[in-house]
Amino acid sequence: MNKILLTLAAAMAICLTACAQNKEKRNMETTTPRTLVAYFSATGTTAKVARQIAGITGGTLYEITPQEAYTAADLDWNDKHSRSSVEMSNPQSRPELKESQTPDVAAYDVVFIGYPIWWDQAPRVINTFIERHDLKGKTLIPFATSGGSGISHSVSTLKTTYPDLNWQEGKLLNHTGSNSLGEWVKSYQK
Repeated sequence: MNKILLTLAAAMAICLTACAQNKEKRNMETTTPRTLVAYFSATGTTAKVARQIAGITGGTLYEITPQEAYTAADLDWNDKHSRSSVEMSNPQSRPELKESQTPDVAAYDVVFIGYPIWWDQAPRVINTFIERHDLKGKTLIPFATSGGSGISHSVSTLKTTYPDLNWQEGKLLNHTGSNSLGEWVKSYQK
């Protein structure tokens, strides 16, 4: 009788151990979302933040690059004939993207989308990126840098323009410390 009880106890212990290992493996697989950090940066400020986010998440970094780079004259917001002013005054403007290695967006669960604030909006090249990729079912987290504007109006416009996408509130990341940035980014990885 003791042999039967010992054998039964050993078999149960083996089963419980195997179940616990399988559960741990499933938890590890489902708690780490695959992350893409896509960004447009005209002056390098947004690029710096994007690199930090990619470092924190372990995500893939992807630069959204317009076919024609912006010059200082293109970015002169005081000149209503500058390229950026003309694009931003036309909500239908979609600057072409540079032909490069584009990410397989289907491989990602979370997409951080970074941009500088232009005229209280995301630059139109962000619309080009969004419209070129199937982002349905992804968690989209906008982040921005700005010399003086907030992010809320740009996020509101993105949500209105693309209502079928899963937009999060996003954050303006000017001079954000590493700890604060890390906490914000990790809040989306749960």
